[in-house]
Amino acid sequence: MLALMPNPTIDLYFSPMACSLASRVALYEAGASARFIRVDGKTKRTDTGQDFRSVHGLGLVPVMELPSGERVAENAAVLQTIAREFPHAQLAPNDALGTTRLQQWLCFIGTELHKGIYVLLLDESAPAEVKSYALRKVDSRFDWLAAQIGERPFLLDTFSVADAYLFAVLNWSMVAPVELRRWPAIASYYGRLRERPSVARAFGEEMDLYRREMAER
Repeated sequence: MLALMPNPTIDLYFSPMACSLASRVALYEAGASARFIRVDGKTKRTDTGQDFRSVHGLGLVPVMELPSGERVAENAAVLQTIAREFPHAQLAPNDALGTTRLQQWLCFIGTELHKGIYVLLLDESAPAEVKSYALRKVDSRFDWLAAQIGERPFLLDTFSVADAYLFAVLNWSMVAPVELRRWPAIASYYGRLRERPSVARAFGEEMDLYRREMAER
């Protein structure tokens, strides 16, 4: 386990409404002391002018820096680290099968939805045939997701970092041609999460920042 100091302050490098939103939600759920460092998705610079690529060579958020100075990158890894370091928040199962189920969800969200669909649809440089390819995968992935959710409030027995990640990704339907209302189970699930205090707080803060960014551009 990565060791934290008592009442630590964690640095989270994020971009507004990116997948790093999930880590902000998880940190709020955990009641963690955290500093959020905004990274401009275009210039790859922080608000202080730091080149984010000196933190992570690929320039991808989130990156979490622990008080020890250790850095963790990749969304699924960051989320699982938060869950592990703040066990009182119960953001991840602690049994072997439960852990496997959590990882299954994180892999599905990351590969089938995040990278497999939304990144392709939102990439301004992606050719039309690539976007068409991504759109052809939407129905099968979302049909399966809707069947798994049904009327369940969460992906697992309780709210977990997988729910935080899925919420962050589903947000992109606001700007991508994916109509959540076609899948009532998913739309209802998303609506319930929007009302959760940690989610509402994180969403509100980052949406304000995102709108300001868009206005400046």
